Amino acid sequence: MTTLHHSPLDAAHRELGAKLVPFGGWDMPLQYPSGTLAEHRACRTGAVAFDVSHLGTVRIDGPKAFDLLQSALTNDLQKIAPGRAQYTHLLDEADASVLDDIIVWWVNDDRFDVMPNASNTSRVIDAIGGKDVTPTRAIIAVQGPAARARLATVYPSAAGVGRFRVEEMRVDGATWVVAGTGYTGEDGVELAVPADVAPAVWERVLSAGIRPAGLGARDTLRLEAALPLHGHELGPGITPLQAGLGWVVAWDKGDFRGRAALAAEKERGVTRRLRGFEVEGRRPPRAECKVILDGEVVGELTSGNFSPTLERGIALGFMPPGVTEGTPVAIDVRGTPIPATIVPTPFYKA
Repeated sequence: MTTLHHSPLDAAHRELGAKLVPFGGWDMPLQYPSGTLAEHRACRTGAVAFDVSHLGTVRIDGPKAFDLLQSALTNDLQKIAPGRAQYTHLLDEADASVLDDIIVWWVNDDRFDVMPNASNTSRVIDAIGGKDVTPTRAIIAVQGPAARARLATVYPSAAGVGRFRVEEMRVDGATWVVAGTGYTGEDGVELAVPADVAPAVWERVLSAGIRPAGLGARDTLRLEAALPLHGHELGPGITPLQAGLGWVVAWDKGDFRGRAALAAEKERGVTRRLRGFEVEGRRPPRAECKVILDGEVVGELTSGNFSPTLERGIALGFMPPGVTEGTPVAIDVRGTPIPATIVPTPFYKA
């Protein structure tokens, strides 16, 4: 049996009565006693804090760091600069499928903190090298329309880091890295703080009227914002072009890992494309449900759930490229065909 990793905030979650579940090799809070629905709505209307310490931090530094990442990842670091963050992909060289989708924090001239998904940290290190510093810190994501204002009452310097900006700072004698990033569709910041001070920081963040939220709400929030989840909308056999994320590929920057295979797909055209689905009624569709058009199965869902904001079922899934928005379909939910429509994404935008 695989031993689960524990966040530096594990004891704090247990004190708050969180329901903990295995996720990406970590024991993480799914929800607190208030429940996923209340946590989701608190993020859309106020401010919540997620423990996302299960995400990896792979440090790439030194004079060759820029060139290494520029040749490994799809996006173009020349579009940004030190003190900025960028969303990018690491591709499989053979078929251009997405080994991981990554946020790069460009901390200073020669230092990058590459942030893989939880279960992909070792895969990213195998591909690009670097030092795994995940155990040295916790990451607290403070998200919501009131996130910055409430955080500013306890940590004003952290609250002031702008969207997709990155800043290393000293706070109460400890070195933090703060980025204006998140995974909810709301404004906010992510605080990478040393593991030994994380429980005190968490407590102080919550004291500012910021509510704790678990992975359940984080998933419904990211689904409403149509943000991909690796292993669902991205992963083996799924390329950026199929996922509708061609904007993350910098074709004019020169060679990068998986470029040849991706260019070949671009030339011949994709055989499927990720689409959004809105269901008639509150019944939640789920991943792997089949999509039916004119009596035939033509697609499959990758993620689906009840949207607390729209108060109906929503989903993402792959369809043939010629099927357009506005097309009525049916989703097979446990043998029952549920009427749905292909709709634009995101489902929700702040």
